[in-house]
Amino acid sequence: MKLPRLLCYPVLACAFLASSIAKEPIPATDPLAGIVPAMEAEITAGHTAGAVTLVMKDGEIVHHAATGFADREKEIPMTKDALFWIASMTKSMSVTTIMTLVDEGKLSLDDPASTWLPAVGEMKLANGNPPARPVTLRDLMSHTSGLEFPRRKANDGAHSLRSYADQLVKAPLSFEPGSDYEYGFGITVYGRIAEIVTGKPFDQLMQERLFDPLGMTDTAFHPGDELRARIAKTYKTGEDGKTLERGYNPFHTSDADVRRMTEPSGGVFSTAADMAKFYQMILDGGTWQGKRIISESAIAEMTRPHHAGDRTLNYGLGWMCNHPEKKMVAGFSDHSLGHGGAFATHGWVDPERGIVAVLMIQNVMVKGTGDVRKAFHEKVAEAFSE
Repeated sequence: MKLPRLLCYPVLACAFLASSIAKEPIPATDPLAGIVPAMEAEITAGHTAGAVTLVMKDGEIVHHAATGFADREKEIPMTKDALFWIASMTKSMSVTTIMTLVDEGKLSLDDPASTWLPAVGEMKLANGNPPARPVTLRDLMSHTSGLEFPRRKANDGAHSLRSYADQLVKAPLSFEPGSDYEYGFGITVYGRIAEIVTGKPFDQLMQERLFDPLGMTDTAFHPGDELRARIAKTYKTGEDGKTLERGYNPFHTSDADVRRMTEPSGGVFSTAADMAKFYQMILDGGTWQGKRIISESAIAEMTRPHHAGDRTLNYGLGWMCNHPEKKMVAGFSDHSLGHGGAFATHGWVDPERGIVAVLMIQNVMVKGTGDVRKAFHEKVAEAFSE
């Protein structure tokens, strides 16, 4: 299996050629045997109802387990093929899809976004003045555009992507483009631009350019009945502060025919196994089963920590990144990368060790949620420590 040739820093690319990395043999005894007991302990502590964990090493699945319950009340066990709303993990896939258009010369990162969506060019700062420079596509995908985080409204999700993007760009810019960082919905606006450029709905675009080529058959913005039957239930901490009770998932609609808007910033449902395919493709330099999905230069651009003013961010284009000065995920290399989701799903990639680590849980407002992720990452990092 070809190992990655790129990381968060393009200058390190040649250091990770397959020819320069010795394969690490998987020990005869399972180094990841501690993951399931760790997840069981977190379930007992009331930090989650259930979990699916998956680890790949050098392109091979070396751990895949389901622990606890997909439906705690009905005592339905969690299964490896359970679906989860992955929320902002979607961002990495959306940007990867969009970057294929950059590869084809249909979009340019540093051109004004108003080239395709004129309303962006009409945005003003809070004082009524125009920004010193135009908002670029790079700004939108790195959360440095000044686009403010929108207030929640009752009609969220009822829009089309077109009308929602139009609404987002009506608000004043929070700061001069490129001068600061505010995590938000720039990727949603960029997704609308991708629709304009291709003439295709964004969910169709992602299906054609990512899900189908990677064989991600259990991944969708709008799951049908077969997939919906496997969606893990969402939980929150009860009023007593100790027990779990069912929680509200705004993206899980009443039936398959009731569709929430396609949300490039966070609308996908998926499984651990499908997400692992996506991350392994990134590790393999943009190829999957001998087919080129995205260029290595595009991956280097996405996974390089960007800047806001004088500050180095833990964010590239749709990807969170460790860097030597600050780590998002302890125990993984300085240049590892990935993304989390609002309901505590998480995927992380360590190119230095050839590792993919995926955690799927479905928590909203659950005390101790962070302990679940920490426990998982600690067991993975321990297994492959130098």
